[in-house]
Amino acid sequence: MSVQYKPVIWDRNKMLYDVVLIIAVGLYIYLYLRVAPMWANWARPVDPQIQRMRAFGSCAFLMLTFILCIGPLARLDKRFLPLLYNRRHFGVLTCVVAASHAVYVLDWYYNFSPTPKYEALLNSNTSFGLILGFPFEALGIFAFAILVVLAVTSHDFWLSFLTPPVWKAIHMSVYVAYAAVVAHIALGYLQSAKNPTFAVIAVGGALTVVILHLMAGRREGALDATASDVTASDATDWVRVGEPFEILPDRAKIVVTPDGERVAVVRHGDKISALSNVCAHQNGPLGEGRVIDGCLTCPWHGHQFRPEDGCAPAPFTDKVPTYRVKLENGVIYVDPTPNPKGTYVEPVQLSTEAAS
Repeated sequence: MSVQYKPVIWDRNKMLYDVVLIIAVGLYIYLYLRVAPMWANWARPVDPQIQRMRAFGSCAFLMLTFILCIGPLARLDKRFLPLLYNRRHFGVLTCVVAASHAVYVLDWYYNFSPTPKYEALLNSNTSFGLILGFPFEALGIFAFAILVVLAVTSHDFWLSFLTPPVWKAIHMSVYVAYAAVVAHIALGYLQSAKNPTFAVIAVGGALTVVILHLMAGRREGALDATASDVTASDATDWVRVGEPFEILPDRAKIVVTPDGERVAVVRHGDKISALSNVCAHQNGPLGEGRVIDGCLTCPWHGHQFRPEDGCAPAPFTDKVPTYRVKLENGVIYVDPTPNPKGTYVEPVQLSTEAAS
């Protein structure tokens, strides 16, 4: 988290994350080019140039698959959150690997074309009306264009400039890119592949992405379904949160209001406060984080907000809406009507017995 727009602010965790990524990519490319050919069919040798383009292409596909798995894995198990924290670095490196694949393709198949190679790439196959024989190259170009846009706009400058909802909507196009990559592989390489290994990997990877998202969606749907438990004839009725001990110290309990909004009810010290569960940075699940230095800290990227007023600590200026809370007969309730962003709300003070 930075108050200034600098190209990259590396700390130890970011450096370690990037080093591990680069080593993993380098190791995969090495094994693909040096070790895998030992088990190849020498009756049908593969040109080294083709081997290189397949190495980088398959690596980019596997990286993109893993990127799309990180989100639901982090929702299902918080131990995966460290992978989510710097996922944008993962995405930028994936774009670089995909670009290497594209360069090898152009240099091998179109370098000696009588027309410019980019023009030849676009005009070499225009059978868009077919399934078998469909110009899968166009799908690869489309997916790569999306990856470039996502990589270029990955910095927080664009997040702030475009606003989080717009930025998030743009970056959700990674799913469109992934679908195009899967189709690119299915209509291209897999049509002529003799070895079923990568077909199994490609299908397995795509199914894994779908299954993990369905599992995470089911979990989130179960939370949203609790809104029916608080629906009342009077929309101003307060929402029951539970007894204070149900909220772990320096943690939050997420409740859903009758209109479907999620509220993070935070226990900080011997006080209870409530604020929006939507982080102002990337709309992350603020309530799934914990209180650090007196601020509820988003588990996605570490952005912090004071529980009592929803304001980020100085010098940051981000704010989120707050909610009124009350304690009646040993039960915490929250007003479903949000206050304007940054509004101070007096926390509920717990007695020693209630806090324990």
